Amino acid sequence: MSPENTPPEGAALFAFTVLEEDAGARLDKFLAEREEVCAAHISRTRVKSLIEQGAATVAGRAAADANRRLAAGETVTLAVPPPEPAEPQGEEIALDIVYEDSHLLVVDKPAGLVVHPAAGHETGTLVNALIAHCGDSLSGIGGIRKPGIVHRIDKDTSGLLVVAKTDAAHLGLSRLFEDHGRELHLVRDYLAFVWGVPDRRHGVVDAPIGRHATHRERMAVVSAARGREAITHYETLEDFGVASLVGCSLETGRTHQIRVHMAHLGHPLVGDATYGAGFKTKAALLGPEARAGVEALGRQALHAATLGFEHPVTGEEMLFESPLPADLARLQELLAQK
Repeated sequence: MSPENTPPEGAALFAFTVLEEDAGARLDKFLAEREEVCAAHISRTRVKSLIEQGAATVAGRAAADANRRLAAGETVTLAVPPPEPAEPQGEEIALDIVYEDSHLLVVDKPAGLVVHPAAGHETGTLVNALIAHCGDSLSGIGGIRKPGIVHRIDKDTSGLLVVAKTDAAHLGLSRLFEDHGRELHLVRDYLAFVWGVPDRRHGVVDAPIGRHATHRERMAVVSAARGREAITHYETLEDFGVASLVGCSLETGRTHQIRVHMAHLGHPLVGDATYGAGFKTKAALLGPEARAGVEALGRQALHAATLGFEHPVTGEEMLFESPLPADLARLQELLAQK
């Protein structure tokens, strides 16, 4: 290996010879399918990224093209750098952890807590809290020591979230959420307070979701060509007249899916300033206490109540339930008074 291709200190170096049966294979596919690479829990996406960063060689020369076709007899190497320090820093933030083992943990997230650092929310997030909580137990997911966030819930949505602590759990949970529960076991049930009462007690919303044509920070039901498949099953659980409590089960997991789909049905979430702004006048139909409760809510009335999945490492069936938090339990009481 030439000096410019010398792997960084501490890197894990993998080397293979291309056999006749692998001739013509793509570089990224060839590497991702090697037993040693699989055992190190390095995904094909990660392999491709490493190749594009110059971490692979073919026949002693740097190979930055993941699509490169290999010839029999060539030697292929991949240098995987050691995990870098996490960009987010650990912060002592109280967490409601409902389950934890050496591979993953399940958190009951309060409304108002951002899941991942982003512009405007660089600190004070769930990731900052998890880094402080987990400490050195985190492995180098994606080359950076931080929790593996495989699904998210909105800042102002409360409820259950599973987080990976190890590479093996991260890969397994990623496959699980990509499968959307079609072949692998996954349960994601939400409780939503919506304006009005759906005409049908049970129903399915099967409508693609994509970016809004003019308001790019919002999502919308769009054509199949412009959006991604989105399916929500719903059931009316309690009828308050002006509003109702609806159980929603996700078959897919698109951004703002329940909020968009319920608004599409004509029943946006109570307190949803983004998708239910036109329904603010509905509050005038409530009694004074219920109206005050809605105005004081300050967020969409949505809670991730049930989360079930097969443990990605042990295979154990896991099921967790979270009761309504205090603000939504109070809202339920007030709406029931009519």
